[in-house]
Amino acid sequence: MKTISFDHVDLTGGYLFEKQELNRKITINAVYDRFYETGRMTAFDFAWKEGDPQKPHFFWDSDVAKWMEGVAYILRKHDAPDLEQKVDALVEKIQQHQGEDGYFNIYFTVVEPDARFTNRDRHELYCAGHLIEAAVAYAETTGKTQFLSCMEKYADYIYRVFVEEQSTAFQTPGHEEIELALVRLYRHTGKKKYLDLAAYFINTRGTVEEQLALPYHQSHLPVREQTEVVGHAVRAMYLYIGMAYLAAETGELALTNACKVLWNDAVRYKMYVTGGLGSTPIGEAFTNRFDLPNDTAYAETCAAIGLIFFSDAMLALENDAKYADVLERALYNGMLSGLSQDGKKFFYVNPLEITLNEHFDEDRFGKRKLPITQRVEYFGCSCCPPNLNRVLPSLGKYLYGEDGDTLYINQFVSSNLKTDSITCTQVTDYPRTGSIAVTVTGAKRVALRIPGWCENFTLNKPYKMEKGYAVVENDGSEICLELVMTTHSIWADPRVVRNAGRLCFMRGPIVYCAEGVDNGVNLHRFVIPQNFSAKEVNSEEFGLPNLEISCYERLPLEDALYAHQPPKKQPAVLKLIPYNAFANRGESDMLVWFCAE
Repeated sequence: MKTISFDHVDLTGGYLFEKQELNRKITINAVYDRFYETGRMTAFDFAWKEGDPQKPHFFWDSDVAKWMEGVAYILRKHDAPDLEQKVDALVEKIQQHQGEDGYFNIYFTVVEPDARFTNRDRHELYCAGHLIEAAVAYAETTGKTQFLSCMEKYADYIYRVFVEEQSTAFQTPGHEEIELALVRLYRHTGKKKYLDLAAYFINTRGTVEEQLALPYHQSHLPVREQTEVVGHAVRAMYLYIGMAYLAAETGELALTNACKVLWNDAVRYKMYVTGGLGSTPIGEAFTNRFDLPNDTAYAETCAAIGLIFFSDAMLALENDAKYADVLERALYNGMLSGLSQDGKKFFYVNPLEITLNEHFDEDRFGKRKLPITQRVEYFGCSCCPPNLNRVLPSLGKYLYGEDGDTLYINQFVSSNLKTDSITCTQVTDYPRTGSIAVTVTGAKRVALRIPGWCENFTLNKPYKMEKGYAVVENDGSEICLELVMTTHSIWADPRVVRNAGRLCFMRGPIVYCAEGVDNGVNLHRFVIPQNFSAKEVNSEEFGLPNLEISCYERLPLEDALYAHQPPKKQPAVLKLIPYNAFANRGESDMLVWFCAE
C-alpha cells in the first residue's frame, strides 16, 4: 500500500495527539536548550580550537539534524517562527562552512581535517544521512531550498568519491542511515543519481573487503543473503529500512524477500514484548535468539523507532496487518517509554525490570552494566531525544494507506484525512477505549486493521478478512468498529528462559508494569493465579487506565534464609501502570513479567 503523507492528516484528539502536543510545546524546546548548553548548536560556528571546552563529537551533526527535521514536521501543521528562525540560522552556518567540494562535517573539519572518510566507524555518512533527511523535510515544509541545495551538493560529492573515484578508505557506511536518506532525496528531487547511490551502498555491503566487515556492522554477508538480524540494533534497523525503501522503488523480489526474512527474524525471535530491540548493552546489540534478559535489556529508544520505520516500510511491500501491529507495539511501549511525562527527560535504554537492591556499589565489586533508573535531560550520546522530536509530529503518516480503491486504516487516532480524492473522519479515544467510528468518501472499500491483540470485535457492516484487515464495502455511511478492550495475560515462548513460567499484562496495545512506589519492594514476591481478576482504575496521571490484579504475595521466611517448606502466601492486589510511564515518580523497583501459579 502507499502510505498517505501526514500532510493530508490532522490529529484531532486522544492519547497520541496529547503526546504530539507535549513534543510541540515542551520537548522540542527542551532538546534545543540542552543541545545549546552542551555545545552542539554552537559547534555549527566551526570555531573550536585545540584546548577549548566542548570539543565537537563525530555524531553531533546527526543530533542537531534530527532536531531540525522535527521542527520541519511541527512547522507542517503549526506556525512556530522562533523554531523556524533557529533552523534558518543553522542552515546559514551550514552554507557558510560547507566546503567548496560539497563536504560538510563539523568534527572532520575542525578536529581531524586530514582524516576525511578514513575511519568507517566515525559516522560521517550517518551524519550526512540525517542532514539529508532534515533538508528534504525542511524543503517539503517551507519551500526553502537553501538547506536542500547544500545537501544535494554534499550527496554529489559523496557519489563522486565513493562511486566514481573510489578514493575513500572504505566502501560502505559503518553506521547505516544514508541509504534510506538517499531514497528520500531521490523521491523528493526525482534525481536518479541519489537512488543509484543508495543502491550502491546497499548492494556493495558485505561483498568487499573493508574495515570492520563484521556481523556487528551487518557487513558479514551481502544483504540479500542475510537471514538473521545481527549486530548493533539501530544500525541494523536503518539498513533494513533502506533496503525496504529501495525494494519499493525497484520492485526487486529478492530484496523484498530479504526484508521479509529479516523483519520476521527480529519479531519472532529477538523482540521484547514492548517492541524493544537489542538485548545487550555490550555493543548495543542483538544476541542469540530468545535471549531477552529483562534487567539488562538494552532496548534503545532509537531501536524501537527504527522498528517503527521498518514496519511502516514493509507495508509498502505487503498489505499485511502484522506490520502495523508491530508498529503499534513499538510506538506505544518501546518508544514512548523513552519520554518522561513532563516532556523534558529521556531514557536511552528501556529495561523491563529494575530491582534497586541489585544496584550495588560498582566501584567495590567492579562494573555491572545495569540501566539507569531515572530519565535524564540529555546524554553524552543524545540520539534518542531528537529522534522523538521527529517521530511525534509526524505520527499522522502511520494512520492511513491506500491501494487502488481501498483505504487502509492502520492505526486508530481521532483524525481528519483529506486528499484530492479521499476524505476520512476518524473519531476514537483509542487506546483508552476500543470504540472507533469512521466515515469515508472517495474509496470503494475501507480496510480496518483488527489488531493481533484483539480476540473479539464487532463491526456494524458486513466484512471479509484479508491479512488482518476487516474489509468493508463503503457506501459513505458511518463505519463503527468496537474492539473489546480487556486486560489479558501474555506468555513468552518457553525458550525465553528469563520469562519461563511468567506472564505479563496488556490492555489493548499497552504493556503494563508494576512499580515499588505502589507495591513495595521486591516485586518478585507476587504470584498470579490462573483465575486472576483485573480491575481498571481510571487515572489522569498517565493518560491511560491503571490496573489492579488479584493475586497472592509470598511472605518472608521466619528466622531463616532457606527452609523445607514453601513460603506462606496471602491474597494481595498488584497495582499496575502503563509501562511507558514507569520512572516518573522517583526511583523505584519496576517489573513487567510476574511469576504464574
